Amino acid sequence: MYIHIGEDLNIKAKDIIAVLDKEVVQNTEKLKEFLHFHKKKILNLSRNPFKSVIITDQYVYLSPIASGTLKKRSTQTNIQELS
Repeated sequence: MYIHIGEDLNIKAKDIIAVLDKEVVQNTEKLKEFLHFHKKKILNLSRNPFKSVIITDQYVYLSPIASGTLKKRSTQTNIQELS
C-alpha cells in the first residue's frame, strides 16, 4: 500500500518508521539534533512551512500534509485492502 505524502510523491506504508507532527519536532532538542545529523537525507516536499516529518530508512521527508491526515490515509487504505 502507498501513501501520498505531498507533491507527487507516494511511498510504501511499510517503509515508514515514524510520522511526527511539526510542533513535536520544533519543541524537542533530540529531534532537532536528529534532523541536523540527517540533513543530507532531508527532502522538503513543502513550499510553505512543513506540517509533518516522515522518517524512512532512506530519507526524512518534510511534508505539507498534517500528521493526523497522514494517519487517516494509512488507516483508510488498510480498510480498503481488507474489503
